[in-house]
Amino acid sequence: MSARWGGTKVRLVQGDITDQDVDAVVNAANSSLMGGGGVDGAIHKRGGPAIQEECKRIRQTEWPSGLPAGQAVITTGGSLKAKHVIHAVGPVWSGGRSSESVVLAECYSNSLRIAVDIGLRSVAFPSIGTGAYGYPVREASRVALKAVKSYVESEGAPSEVTFVLFSDNDFKTYVEALGELG
Repeated sequence: MSARWGGTKVRLVQGDITDQDVDAVVNAANSSLMGGGGVDGAIHKRGGPAIQEECKRIRQTEWPSGLPAGQAVITTGGSLKAKHVIHAVGPVWSGGRSSESVVLAECYSNSLRIAVDIGLRSVAFPSIGTGAYGYPVREASRVALKAVKSYVESEGAPSEVTFVLFSDNDFKTYVEALGELG
């Protein structure tokens, strides 16, 4: 399923984000940047030690207390097909009472801003925050798609954004949300 927003093609695919042949994949990271479970663990494992080394440097120099929710940083893609990994920390779901939607939208816009700033043309996102952080997929899909649509219609770049959804349920939920958004 796909859409075109401004000059950007937006695609939804079901699969493994570590297999994507794009300029950058986005990692649903934790604030430590040291890897974890789910998407984060898969990216660190498949990408190899080069990603971990850059994350350590970022923690030592830029974010010694950890990367705050909503923020993003970029590293090498290591052994991944993608040349870069953009690490974004999503919000922990607490019922929608703590501005989680604002923070989640910032994950997407800050990731895209980094990609555009260094001239990347294609970016692949997972469903940030919907794993261990507990953000409901239905709500997260709407926030994610709206944030990306707003950014690309304003900036006109990157040329391609792909949402890579691992489960059948997540894929169907994003398809529904994309249909609602138009």
